[in-house]
Amino acid sequence: MRVLIAEDEKDLNRVIVRKLREEGYNVDAAFDGGEALDYLRAGEYDIAVLDVMMPVMDGFSLLSAMRAEGIETPVIFLTARDAIEDRVRGLDLGGCDYMVKPFSLLELVARIRAGVRKKDGNASSRYQLADLVLDTATHEVTRAGRQIPLSAKEYAMLEYLIRNKGLVLSREKIENAVWGYDYEGGTNVVDVYIRYLRQKIDEGAAVKLIHTVRGSGYVLKEGGK
Repeated sequence: MRVLIAEDEKDLNRVIVRKLREEGYNVDAAFDGGEALDYLRAGEYDIAVLDVMMPVMDGFSLLSAMRAEGIETPVIFLTARDAIEDRVRGLDLGGCDYMVKPFSLLELVARIRAGVRKKDGNASSRYQLADLVLDTATHEVTRAGRQIPLSAKEYAMLEYLIRNKGLVLSREKIENAVWGYDYEGGTNVVDVYIRYLRQKIDEGAAVKLIHTVRGSGYVLKEGGK
């Protein structure tokens, strides 16, 4: 899951980013509304958490600019402005949620998960394909009832694949979603982790779920070659 945090209070920004990275999310941090808009224009995010009172461009104006440019990333407002009028304005502008400071980090993580589930049209935290089940709340993965232990990056890649099941995803898209645009590691990192996942998910199974689309990338689907 790729998350953008736009918060001008640097210490708070760092705390939120650290917590989300501990949860296995790929997180970018912006410290004003203009920088946040640049990030949103450059890449695809599953959700953005926006402070309202930011320099350059406040959170409400940022959301209006996003929607005017066709950027449909779900938005959670995180702000000290607790007036009913502010909450109503934020939601009417198209925000999916509104949290008031001080807040619980655990609750913020839960609301991020809920916002992404709503975006995906998923009623619960469980994503399923055939007998493969991934739970974003517990990070548990099972196939045919057998629990499958995954590293943080293996889990992040599988979550991205199952949330986009049936869609062919390029290596570049997978790398950006799981490692971020600033990743400077090996160029075959996606292929390496696909191999790890195949060993854990598909090896020994009659039905393979991870498929290579030659020249295009990978797709998680039931059946096919």
